[in-house]
Amino acid sequence: MQAAPDTDWALRLADVRRSFRSGKRVIHAVDGVTADIPRGAVTGLIGPDGAGKTTLMRLVAGLLRVDAGRVTVLGIDVGKDALAVQSRLGYMPQRFGLYEDLTVQENLDLYADLQGVPKAARKERYAALLPMTGLGPFTARTAGHLSGGMKQKLGLACTLVQPPELLLLDEPTVGVDPVSRRELWQIIDRLTAESHTTVLFSTAYLDEAERCQRVLLMHEGRLLGSGPPSSFTAEMAGRSYFASAALARRPLQARLAQAPGILDAVIQGSRVRVVTAGTEPPDAAQLAGIGDLSLVPTAPRFEDSFVARLRAQEHASAAGRTAAPEPSPGAAGGAGAAAEAGGPAVIHVEHLTRRFGAFVAVDDVSFQVARGEIFGLLGANGAGKTTTFRMLCGLLPPSEGTLRVAGFDLAHSAATARARIGYMAQKFSLYADLSVGQNLRFFSSAYRLVGARQRTRIDWALDEFELRPMTDATARDLPLGYKQRLALACALMHEPDILFLDEPTSGVDPLARREFWRRINALAESGVTVLVTTHFMEEAEYCDRLVIMATGRVLTEGTPDAIKAAARRADRPDPTMEDAFISVIEAADAPAAA
Repeated sequence: MQAAPDTDWALRLADVRRSFRSGKRVIHAVDGVTADIPRGAVTGLIGPDGAGKTTLMRLVAGLLRVDAGRVTVLGIDVGKDALAVQSRLGYMPQRFGLYEDLTVQENLDLYADLQGVPKAARKERYAALLPMTGLGPFTARTAGHLSGGMKQKLGLACTLVQPPELLLLDEPTVGVDPVSRRELWQIIDRLTAESHTTVLFSTAYLDEAERCQRVLLMHEGRLLGSGPPSSFTAEMAGRSYFASAALARRPLQARLAQAPGILDAVIQGSRVRVVTAGTEPPDAAQLAGIGDLSLVPTAPRFEDSFVARLRAQEHASAAGRTAAPEPSPGAAGGAGAAAEAGGPAVIHVEHLTRRFGAFVAVDDVSFQVARGEIFGLLGANGAGKTTTFRMLCGLLPPSEGTLRVAGFDLAHSAATARARIGYMAQKFSLYADLSVGQNLRFFSSAYRLVGARQRTRIDWALDEFELRPMTDATARDLPLGYKQRLALACALMHEPDILFLDEPTSGVDPLARREFWRRINALAESGVTVLVTTHFMEEAEYCDRLVIMATGRVLTEGTPDAIKAAARRADRPDPTMEDAFISVIEAADAPAAA
């Protein structure tokens, strides 16, 4: 069969390789990638942080040179004529360079100047871009006063001032809420439909793969597979089930995850979603020794295929090694005894308000969190989640209202309350130039652990999180999943009663995310109270209760199942958590729009 001519392909990758040196390690960022991307379609570059997505984007854009292999863009060899390629593509990197002191219009004008767009052509171009991005009413607003989602849309508009034949978008939806993610996808869909622009879209959100016509699935620099998303999903047919039993969902998930023949088990509302290793239906009566277990078939997802591939790699690399230890919640948390969520409240928030000058960031917020409960704080960008989080941690005083954490009024005993709190920041807040052991010693000292007590907790952390072989490795050189483990270990050194998690799994691969939540579930079972913010709607399913915020106010509060049930409609009988989130936000926006 004769190969398709180059005119059918926007991008061809032939055994592309690129490595970097980090200390003593050589990182194979792109490791032998071969793929073809057709013209006029949206191709997803799917994988967690560290998969090689950004390096591959920069190689395609001619900003890096390949070590080996060949990159051909629009029929041009990038290695031979990078400038010719750059004149025909648009590239929006993760941290797009908006000028925050300039207005929306001034940013557009600046990028039109940089891209050499004639002044006579700009009016027509702006007339197309501003309605498409919804920025028309905000041209006089400075970029620094836009929400996160609006900044992303402005960055995309600036990239499109000169219409490109190939558009490279490097994680444009990272860190933005589901509403903003949906709006960005609407822009991309319209762009490809009207202009037939080819788009290469990188993302760590696996659900976004299903929006693409084709995907390249990457992990640790290697291509795990390519093709239409439906081809990945189809190979998992007949292997997905919803499991329920009299057993509570967290212990049920823990037991199913360890059962023979189970590839994956994640909490979804009041049930546990399981994926089997084979296509034979499991025997519910025998599975995990749970007599009243019920299994109901459900449709496979793209993520199931990614997890299956990662599990296969994991099993191959683990051959001959002993299995990873199970988390020991009694050692990890301060509460010790198992506790069901719904006990006495350990966090009281009453009429909480925070003003910054005339701006009200948090507006009369009230809720309570019980001991041993996993409580989610969700919201659109700019909703007030981070400000609420900082006040709960005692890092920011409220303007009005009452905050009691672990029995202490933060207005008078913030330092005492902080001693009972563990905090894991979104970017993990590790000291990159310190080793694993030095980070553990530093954080344990910060929590006033000394002598034998400090040595015992450091030994616990090294063993519990499988960090001992990396004791002397600098935090900067750790893979992302191990950075996450180290950050959680540091937050638990003093056995806190309450754990605050701010976007704790951003960018990590699905297996690292599952391992992380396995540990968090075990902590909650031991009586540790957990507060979490996340943009991964799937992670909201792990929460016992959650609130959804917008413009500083609580819009709704309840269990994940109750919030999803409220979003049920005739055309949407089984809404996802993302559907429910968008429904809540749209309902709040409707009166203002009217």
